[in-house]
Amino acid sequence: MNTTDSRVQLIFDLENSRSLNVVLRARVSRRLAGQLVDGCLVITASEQRSQYQNRRLAEQRLITTLQAAVAPGPKTRRATRPTKGSQERRITTKKNRGQTKRLRSMQVKESD
Repeated sequence: MNTTDSRVQLIFDLENSRSLNVVLRARVSRRLAGQLVDGCLVITASEQRSQYQNRRLAEQRLITTLQAAVAPGPKTRRATRPTKGSQERRITTKKNRGQTKRLRSMQVKESD
């Protein structure tokens, strides 16, 4: 089979990187724990036939992976109380359902 040896393996040493501060490094290592090998992030690219294109692809993957890992998490939801209208709607639907069941049981007793 005629193939070219164009596979690229990019290794980013997360533990010894000076580009990330301590807080960001801890966040990235926690979020990418499953992808780290001895504290290093390994990214491979072999989709393209050109080694240069695979190198660019691996660099882009590194950038997007680190951006996603560094990004802060979503804000926590603040618990709120149900509105007065929603409480009233809930109670009325429960009462209507109970009345329907009561009417059904009365119909069954009349037919017996």
